[in-house]
Amino acid sequence: MSARTSFANWPCSIARTLDVVGDAWTPLVLREAFYGSRRFDEFQGELRIARNTLTDRLRRLVEAGLLEKRLYETEPPRHEYLLTEQGRDLFPVLAAMAHWGDRWLAGPEGPPITLHHKACGHDGHAEVVCSSCGEPMHADDTVARLGPATRTGSSPGPMYCAASHRNDGADVPGQLVHRLITTDWSGGDRSGQKAMP
Repeated sequence: MSARTSFANWPCSIARTLDVVGDAWTPLVLREAFYGSRRFDEFQGELRIARNTLTDRLRRLVEAGLLEKRLYETEPPRHEYLLTEQGRDLFPVLAAMAHWGDRWLAGPEGPPITLHHKACGHDGHAEVVCSSCGEPMHADDTVARLGPATRTGSSPGPMYCAASHRNDGADVPGQLVHRLITTDWSGGDRSGQKAMP
């Protein structure tokens, strides 16, 4: 079996997040944690997942800091798994995935699960809103820009990012890719410039 590709050092928060939760089972384990599962047998019973696979996913989530492993019985030793603050911060991601699935994949009978907002007493769905103005953010009115971790220099000119590492950490010869981050999230190109070779 080939080694799992690591995105942990990529200069992209999406890639780094996928390095933690990017396989098929991990988001479902987190889903069950949000639904209230804490103990191994609860996760296994709800997901019908192979025990060795569940053991691996729980271990990885604990190592990544998304779950806390806590002893609740000493004879024999048994543990429960609780969401940490870092794990709870993934709720909007899972809620957005659920909303997309409800819209595009649910059958005519409707969504299998609804989210009830206790604060207002209504069923609702996740929306991405701007943290500054509170308005919804959509792909056609949002532009990706480089953040402080990838910005070079202080001039207001074009900014570039490089994705140049294989999963073994080595530079890819001849494939050091620089591209302008001026395209909007709808796939358009607002700058009129092409990706640079």
